[in-house]
Amino acid sequence: MPHSQTSAPRDSLLGVRLARGASPWLLPTVATAALSLTRARKSGRWAAAAVPATALAAGMLWFFRDPEREIAQGRVISPADGVVQSIMPWKDGRTRVAIFMSPLNVHVNRAPLAGTVTSVEHIPGGFVPAFNKESENNERVVWHFDTELGDIEMVQIAGAVARRIVPYLPAGTKVEQGERIGLIRFGSRVDIYLPEGVEVAVEVGQATTAGVTRIDRD
Repeated sequence: MPHSQTSAPRDSLLGVRLARGASPWLLPTVATAALSLTRARKSGRWAAAAVPATALAAGMLWFFRDPEREIAQGRVISPADGVVQSIMPWKDGRTRVAIFMSPLNVHVNRAPLAGTVTSVEHIPGGFVPAFNKESENNERVVWHFDTELGDIEMVQIAGAVARRIVPYLPAGTKVEQGERIGLIRFGSRVDIYLPEGVEVAVEVGQATTAGVTRIDRD
């Protein structure tokens, strides 16, 4: 049976469940919006400022939302909300599935399989748009999981806007399938490498939902 992934993130605001790591961006914008709204009744200048400030705060709340999910069944599930950008055979027999995350997607990434995190490696790099071929050299965090399918590699890739990747777990942590493992602020791209012999179930252009969309086929 599908299970509910209920581990709560640390941040919440105005009743909205938020991603861990969102506070540095959210608190200043929400505080500015609250201040401008409070003073808007007495000052036309503050009233004019309240509109964009409130819109920005609302946008931040939307960007950093972290809804609960009913985790789907399947050997490999999507680690990210987004759209399948490419499906590429790799020289070692694996298949790379690249998922592009827009700023409108949920930015929290989830474990594609149950297992143990064997390594979490930050690799410095550039910040070109994630849909650009040069994004292969972007800032990234490379994850490896020891799973029932063997070693599974997942890569969080920063983009032109996303300048910060926030891993939630250190190496050695045991994870459940669909568990929250990290955040890419303002989206970008997540790659997952399926082992040789595992057939891909998604297509280029298909929308995916982290913890819900199955990536492999029986």
